[in-house]
Formats: sequence, structure tokens, C-alpha cells
Amino acid sequence: MRPLLARCGLALLVLLGAVLAAVGGVSLGGAGLIGVALAAVVAGCVGAGIAREDGDPHRSPLDTAWRCAVWTVGALLLLSGGVVLAGAAVTGLLVVSALGLLLTRWAWRAARAEAWAAAAVTGTPAAAGDGRWAHGLSVQELGREWVHSSAALAGARDLLTRQALVRRRQEALDELERRDPAGFARWLESGATVDSDPAEYVSGDPAAGSEAA
Repeated sequence: MRPLLARCGLALLVLLGAVLAAVGGVSLGGAGLIGVALAAVVAGCVGAGIAREDGDPHRSPLDTAWRCAVWTVGALLLLSGGVVLAGAAVTGLLVVSALGLLLTRWAWRAARAEAWAAAAVTGTPAAAGDGRWAHGLSVQELGREWVHSSAALAGARDLLTRQALVRRRQEALDELERRDPAGFARWLESGATVDSDPAEYVSGDPAAGSEAA
């Protein structure tokens, strides 16, 4: 039920966003849309430059460029639609609140990433490589391991740290698959992104002395 409700909520948000973007596009007119297009081109160029300077092999400058351009167009159209339907004051308040939430989430994930990286380097139990650490965790805890280590892996630059994190992530996935192969397969079929929680699909808890159905 949780994945279904999440998808329904996401569909409603997408529909609302499409309506706001359409209203914003109509209200801007031709000249405004040209300005939005120029802003998208600038954002794409800046994003491509940052990706090229970063040197991350997993981040293509072209892919980063079009993503930045699309997000820029969407944000500007949504802002324009929000101003038309709700007014500048309400739209500004919503934007400030959203930015505050994003900054808070970014700071929290950065702190988690530093903790994981430190654990991987120092060889604490959080970075153990024999897989036994996963046996005593619940499915929900293993799911959190996967989600939190995704942020840590994205922020890690040291090769040994990245290897330790990758090994730990694989051990968490192996344990989840052992608990509930069918549920684990459903998670893979749903897309299995780095920020999706496999615990929403997997059941079974060794602490309860039972295997997943």
C-alpha cells in the first residue's frame, strides 16, 4: 500500500505542477518564454561546466546540461503560475519554505555522509566487510543502510572509502535478498534507484526468528 500511495501522491503533484506550468507559460507570453529559454541555456552551460570540472566519470556534462535546463524551465514556469494563481507573497513564502527544507535535508545528508566515510576509513563495525553485521538488523534498518550509504557514496572521493561503502551496500542487499527473494525481486522490478528504500518491498526479520514469506 505504501508504494501505491506514494505513486498516487506523486501523480497528483505532477498533475498540479503541470497545471501551474501551463498557467505560467500562458501568462508569460512570447517574450517571457524566450527569456525562460535563454535562462535554460545559461543554466545548462553552467551545469555542463561544473560537471566537466568535477571530473566524475558517472556524471556526463551533456546529461547534467539538459537536466539543469529542464529544471530551470520547470522552476520558472511554476513560479510564474504560482504568482498568477496565489499571488507573489504566497509564492515567495512557499519558495523560501521549500529552499529551507532542501538546505536542511542537504545538511543532514552531508553529516550522514561524513559519518559513514569516517566509519569506512577507521574500520569501525559500520564498515565491517564480512557481512555478519547485517544478520542482526531488521529489514527497516537494512533499508536505511542502503538509502543513507547512497549519500555517503556520492560524497566520498577516497578510493578505499568508496570500496568499503560499496562492499557494505552489497552486503546489505545480499541480506535483504536472503530474507525475501520475491520482495527483493519486486524492488528491482520497480526501478531500484539509489534513493528508493528496498524495505518497502522486503519482509522478514531474523530477530523474530522467521524467514520472509
